Amino acid sequence: MSVSDIDRPIAVVPPRIGPFRPRRLIVALIFLALAAAPGDLGALTRELMTDAFVQVSAFVAATLIIFYGAEKLFNFNIGAALKNAKGWQVPMAALLGATPGCGGAVVVVAAYSSGNVGFGAVVATLTATMGDAAFLLIATRPDAAMVVLPLSFAVGIISGWVVDRLPAISMTPRTTNAADMVPRIGATRTRDWLFAAIALPGLVIGVSQLAGVDVAAVFDPVMPIVGVGGSILGLLIWSTSSLKAMTNINDTPVSRMAEETAFISVWVIGAYLAYDYLVAYGGFDLASWFQSVAPLLPLLGVLVGLVPGCGPQVLVTTLYINGLVPFAALLGNAISNDGDALFPAIAIDPRAAVWATVYSTIPALILAYGFYWLAPGFMN
Repeated sequence: MSVSDIDRPIAVVPPRIGPFRPRRLIVALIFLALAAAPGDLGALTRELMTDAFVQVSAFVAATLIIFYGAEKLFNFNIGAALKNAKGWQVPMAALLGATPGCGGAVVVVAAYSSGNVGFGAVVATLTATMGDAAFLLIATRPDAAMVVLPLSFAVGIISGWVVDRLPAISMTPRTTNAADMVPRIGATRTRDWLFAAIALPGLVIGVSQLAGVDVAAVFDPVMPIVGVGGSILGLLIWSTSSLKAMTNINDTPVSRMAEETAFISVWVIGAYLAYDYLVAYGGFDLASWFQSVAPLLPLLGVLVGLVPGCGPQVLVTTLYINGLVPFAALLGNAISNDGDALFPAIAIDPRAAVWATVYSTIPALILAYGFYWLAPGFMN
């Protein structure tokens, strides 16, 4: 056995019940049972699944297919481009991070693991990214998104430049081939084509809604079929997937889009259901509760951002959209959260991931409480 064989990451095969992963199957069955429930519960669940698909998942699918399709079509290597960018490396990393979703930030983290970018670029991209919560904000509050995303981008650049000029912290990532750590799907599957086919009308409905069209009246016969059908297909893809979250760079754009959108959709559906169930069945006056701890809301938004993944961040955005937390909490969360990009960062270099998170927390606190004290009613 060679040294390279010893160093090569060993893929962990998840347990299966037939084609399904047991834990994911349980989650999928719970969602399906709620959607099939009689009366108001089932009706509300199906409505929320439809909203989650046309307001978020369809936009995620469109963005990913554009990103991965362009990468495949033009056969370019983003890691090499970042390495050759020199003084523009940090701004380019921040721009990739500010792109809605986690794909751009993951690319920068992978480039760091390969030695193509410095630690400042990692801080810049993780600070700039809002993760998958950006899709929800764009779909429902585009006015707020036009403030949060550019501001996060600017803060990411400044943070990256500052970190590169701080006293050196030894960051020596173990260079690996990121593709070796993720199993391949292979040829595009039928389920991937079906997901792409149902995401297209979902995108049309979502764009129409953003344009102010009464989608319930125009798309009434089709909208529930697209929304619930797309959500169910996403649950099927996710519950049978061998992947943890992100796909192999060598797979086809359609397969990568379907897999990653399905993963994101589960979190989005969960966030939608959690909020509306509390309002409809919990008897909670969430608005009054949050108002009673108003001075802590920016801090809570920042602290939630430290949690890896996009699910908690989607929930914070949902609370903001429903008027339960101020813009200051949303902004603090957007800057402090690292989205799904934190998972590969932890796997590749845990120490660098922790330090990058710490560095992104500082500007998040400053801006969150700056807006809370100096502009308390801004964008609320």
